[in-house]
Amino acid sequence: MLQSHNCKIAGLGTHHVSILAQDLQASLAFYTGVLGMEIVSKFGTKQHPMYLLDIGDGSHLELTAPAPNSLPPAPQQAPYRHVALRVDDVRLAIEVVRAAKRPVTVEPKDVVLDGRATTVAFFEGPGGEAVEFFHQQ
Repeated sequence: MLQSHNCKIAGLGTHHVSILAQDLQASLAFYTGVLGMEIVSKFGTKQHPMYLLDIGDGSHLELTAPAPNSLPPAPQQAPYRHVALRVDDVRLAIEVVRAAKRPVTVEPKDVVLDGRATTVAFFEGPGGEAVEFFHQQ
């Protein structure tokens, strides 16, 4: 576990990001079978199951199917721009996604962010969500 360096709220960090999966089984198959995440918890109801997946570094991705009358209501467009996943090798990771026939929306590119060499690439997840692979030296 990474140690939090937040001086206002002790232990603050990302536990999970939740994705509203339009096709829950397709999303589960992709995130577990293609990206190698592990299911650590299944909860919710039979009509509205939810899965918590271990990304691999102690943070999680939650997959949930749309449910009528759920709170908060699902927005027409996701209120986030993308989910970024840290990887050791962006180019290798994007080839795994490409082999799974997911659309690559931004090919791997090297950039400098805050003076640090960085490689990024983007692809479309099974529900249309934007996902980034990110590696910084």
